[in-house]
Amino acid sequence: MNDSAPTTAESLRRALAGLLDGLPPKQAAAAVERLIANYRGTTPTDAPVLRDRSDVAAYAAYRMPATFEAVRSALDALAEAAPHWVPGSHVDVGGGTGAATWAVDATWDGPRTTAVLDWAEPALALGRELAGRSSSEALRGADWRRAVIGTGIGLPDADLVTVSYVLGELTPKARHAVVAEAARAGQAVVLIEPGTPEGYLRIREARDQLIAAGLKVAAPCPHDGTCPIEVGQDWCHFSARVSRSSLHRQVKGGSLPYEDEKFSYVAATRFPVTPVPSRITRKPQIRKGLVLLDLCGPEGEGLTRATVTKRHGDLYKAARDADWGRQWPPAEAP
Repeated sequence: MNDSAPTTAESLRRALAGLLDGLPPKQAAAAVERLIANYRGTTPTDAPVLRDRSDVAAYAAYRMPATFEAVRSALDALAEAAPHWVPGSHVDVGGGTGAATWAVDATWDGPRTTAVLDWAEPALALGRELAGRSSSEALRGADWRRAVIGTGIGLPDADLVTVSYVLGELTPKARHAVVAEAARAGQAVVLIEPGTPEGYLRIREARDQLIAAGLKVAAPCPHDGTCPIEVGQDWCHFSARVSRSSLHRQVKGGSLPYEDEKFSYVAATRFPVTPVPSRITRKPQIRKGLVLLDLCGPEGEGLTRATVTKRHGDLYKAARDADWGRQWPPAEAP
């Protein structure tokens, strides 16, 4: 694990802070609002959404912190399942300005070869510029390559392949091809999508595809069996806390210094891992003298609710401190 993760996050915030210099605030906000509408559309695209530097700068300043935190949360779960594994190479598919690459740098120490693939040259150029401002040799040495993300894609073999907030932009055929190639190329594959019912369904479909390709689920699921969630009744997603910039507040309004990024993900590997015994699938509900935990457990056990009371002693204290998305019981539980 990387003890410099806060430093990496702060370095990214500083690099992003200078992106909008010279771009009128109203223009930046308008670009973000247009791009959000495009990204939330239901029609997959066969062309890059980010068209020029002003698009890329505005959207990176707005979205990179949230994407970074979501991907870092997913990578933390993989690192917990494989505590002695460190990726020596990383391919980021549809990586844009490189949020996932920064998240990898925040998760693991050590030298690393990194390739960021995207079809939008303005995004790659800005990503290269941001990485150049980092103190990390791995980030500064990343290779930023233009590539079509879809059918016919070819990836270099790598220890880790990430695909974040990309599958929803693709047609079903292209989506299947990208996941298949990620499964072929990667020793570990981490896929992240928005934490919506639609994003969850894309992750669920990709999870089945990864398992069929011979990979084992490392997180968030405690097993490789069928997801116990009934489609249409609920969806699996998690939350990451994100500090809000002035641009966030300008576009969304409100005064809170943070927001919560909802995301769905799956991490799968070709090497042995130790999944959590159970994972907390909703924000814990703290009541007087008790805590209610919604859990996804081992195969066959499915979805359950645990009630932890004061009579459970130290376990009750752990439950009060438990976070959505973490394992249960905690590793240090008595």
